[in-house]
Amino acid sequence: MKLVDVANVACGYHAGDPDVMNRTVALAAENGVAVGAHPGLPDPTGFGRRRMALTAEEVESIILYQIGALTAFLSKHGLELNHIKPHGALYGMLAGDEELMVAAAGVARQFGIPFYGLAGTAHEEVCRAEGVDFVPELYVDLNYGPEGQLLIQRRPEPTDPPAAAERVRRAIAGEPVLAVDGTPLDITFTSICVHSDAPNSVAVASAVRDVLVSR
Repeated sequence: MKLVDVANVACGYHAGDPDVMNRTVALAAENGVAVGAHPGLPDPTGFGRRRMALTAEEVESIILYQIGALTAFLSKHGLELNHIKPHGALYGMLAGDEELMVAAAGVARQFGIPFYGLAGTAHEEVCRAEGVDFVPELYVDLNYGPEGQLLIQRRPEPTDPPAAAERVRRAIAGEPVLAVDGTPLDITFTSICVHSDAPNSVAVASAVRDVLVSR
């Protein structure tokens, strides 16, 4: 918590439980960290990284349900909901399906909060059309495909901290981020995402933080 400005908190569907949510929000409050909802698919076995066939109404309901749980703990610890950032497969589903994304954007509009997502996808396009503030992200511990799509892994692997720091340095300087096949990508971002479930996530976050504070 001392390394981040904003925390995306899992709300019980793909990870987390009431006690974990309570302790995580308490830690965020102690460290002055803003908290956003990190709703995922109801698939703890697959950690929310396996796609499911859902209707737009179902997407709206599962996001609302999870936000409802998180806001109870935010209220307890004197915090307000900062944003919505979907997790894993749900994130990818919304990026490529405007109908599903309209449902998610409607929830963000209901709470009057921004939506964190991937620039140049339905995340951004629908938020703009629906009047929802959009926060584009840069990922340092996931690879990008040649079309700029995120390559989401079922199980996280360690990320080389210097490589993560170098990606941030290049992106801040306006230089392209390289896709897995070497394609140069111009990534629009105002937030940098570091996952917390990788074996060396603290080292990666520290390396990224060092780049930002040295600017």
